[in-house]
Order: sequence, then C-alpha cells, then structure tokens
Amino acid sequence: MKKKFSAPWAHRVYRTYSAYRNTRHLSRRTFLRMAGSAGVLGLGAATGCSLDETLQKNVIRGTTMGTYYAITYLHDGKNPSVEDVRKKIEERFSAINQQMSTYIPDSELSRFNQFRDVNTPFPVSSNVITVVREAIRLHAVTAGKLDVTVGPLVNLWGFGPDGRANRVPTDAEIRRAKAQCGINNLDIVGDALVKKIPDLYVDLSSIAKGFGVEYIADELEALGIDRYLVDVGGEVRGLGASAHGGPWRVAVERPISQEDTFLDRMVHLADSSVATSGDYRNYFEKDGHRYSHTIDPSTGRPITHNLASVTVMHHSCMTADGLATGLDVLGPDKGMEQAIKMDIACTMIVKEGGTFHEKMSPAWRRQTE
Repeated sequence: MKKKFSAPWAHRVYRTYSAYRNTRHLSRRTFLRMAGSAGVLGLGAATGCSLDETLQKNVIRGTTMGTYYAITYLHDGKNPSVEDVRKKIEERFSAINQQMSTYIPDSELSRFNQFRDVNTPFPVSSNVITVVREAIRLHAVTAGKLDVTVGPLVNLWGFGPDGRANRVPTDAEIRRAKAQCGINNLDIVGDALVKKIPDLYVDLSSIAKGFGVEYIADELEALGIDRYLVDVGGEVRGLGASAHGGPWRVAVERPISQEDTFLDRMVHLADSSVATSGDYRNYFEKDGHRYSHTIDPSTGRPITHNLASVTVMHHSCMTADGLATGLDVLGPDKGMEQAIKMDIACTMIVKEGGTFHEKMSPAWRRQTE
C-alpha cells in the first residue's frame, strides 16, 4: 500500500528472522517465510532469471494489514507488466482494508460495529459475507474457540485498535465485555449482516489475512499467472512449480526466545496454503505475570497453556488461518484431539520447561510425507 495505513490488525504483524530480529515485536503469530526465493520484506519489485530460462521471476513486495506482503511469480513475458500486476494487487489490498479493517473508522466492518440497530440487515460486500460465513463455520469446527465477536475482550485487554491498556481488567469488566460477545448474536441474511445485541463487535483479524492471500491469488490467476507464492504476514499460498521446478518451499519458525529463532520445518506447497498462530511474541507483563494477546472466548481471559505455535495446512488459506487460531486457543491437548477428530493437517510446537517439542496430526504426516 502506498498510503500509510493506520496499522490495521497491527497486533498480528510478523517480523522476519533476518531483517527484523532486533526490532520490537508486533506479531500475534509465529512467522512463515519463503525459503530459496527472494526476500520477503521491503518495498519495491525485483526481477531476475529463474532456473527455467524460458520464464521470468518477479517479486513484488510492500505493506498491508499492518504487516508485509511478498508475492513471487513466474511468467513467460506474455503476462501484464510488473507495474500492472502491482497496481492490481494494491487495489485488492486497499479494498480488503476498506471492507474489513477495524482500524479504519469508515470501513464496512467498523460501520457495522458502530451500527446499534438489532435484527436489522446491514448491507456489506460479498467479501465480508464470505469471510464471516467461514468464520461462523469454523466456530463449530474449533469447538467454539474461533470467535470473531471477541473484539470487546481483545480491546479490553489492550490488544485492539486503542493499544495497550497495561493493566489487568477486573472481573466485572470481563463479565461486561463477555456479555457483548457471542457468535450466536451474529447472523447473515442475504448480502447483509445482522446483530442481535447492539454492542456486538466483529473483528476478522483471525481470518482476514488468509482471505487476503486467496484474494490476491485469484487476481494472479485471472491475469494468467499460474506459478506463484503469495505471502501476507506469514500466511502463505503456493501454486504450481517454483523457479527450481519443484514445489514452493516454506520454512516454519520454531520459537526459541525474543531475540533468537530457528527455522525448523520445511513444507512444500504446490497447490496448498499454510497459516500459523502463536502467542510467544505478543503479550504484556504485569506484576510478574505474562498475559497473552490470545483470548479464550469461554473465559474472557488470555490463554495460559504451553502451546507456542500451531501451523495448519489446507487448500484454502482463509480456512487454514481460522483453524490455526482456533486450535491455538484450544491448546496442545484439546487442540490436537480436535485436529484428529476433524482430520485437520496441523503441527504444534509445545514448550515444556526450557525446551520445545513438536506434535503432528495424522493428516499433517500424510500431507508432508
């Protein structure tokens, strides 16, 4: 985005292992980065020859949704120019932000959140309907732990647009915020959203970046580009063969500490997506206690388990994004139980003492073997 965005979804921004190791963390989740391609951060576009000399590799980079994007694609010279592709991409990112950001006061979602009439249809774009419908479906798939109506709780704990409160809410404040939540208070009627309580506040940050990846991928395919890797803040989709002829390779970061990381597992994407959720970087400390940004909708409080991150692989990046968040809230044991029950391909990094170990679902093993 060429205009300065007011940090939509800033609590979910990623940082790179290399370029951003020493910067202040902004992220909600662990980072997925491209391996073997041009870098994933920075502005501008890069071009160069791939190993397939009949194709040109282009990399377009920028910022959106409070994070970076990096789009790598191969073409035969018959596609639109890099600048035309960039223009289409930025138009789509701008549209998503204007539709779904809670940091833009006049976005569709912000206006819906400000709308206090109950049982009254509020027209929104088809994109918002698509994301909300999937969020409602995934609420059931994740045993109620993915809930896009927890915005009042996120804001109360200081992880929303108003920034850090730097204090622990009282029990009474948590009860009041919980009363404003509940996905059962949100309906879709045709091309409109309907709220059943006036203070309902929807925050799509747990799923919107995954949708953004798909939205950009759809544009690339409409332009005749069928070999690409789209990375929006660590949510990644790959299609077709990479410049080296094999699948696109993505490395999943294992959390070690605030200042050090280790890129642990490599996954291959030929027509698939990965998304990761983790809580080890975005938190605040008060009176010796650490409070995660990830809120459990059933308690109204930050999660307290020892799951450092969960990565989900799925054809749909939007689905992978939402599933990763829901399983993260469930925790390592219940989350893995749910993943096995629903045949979700996921891998979890669990912290025990001072070490980390990995748990993989059967579906993950099948898809990565």
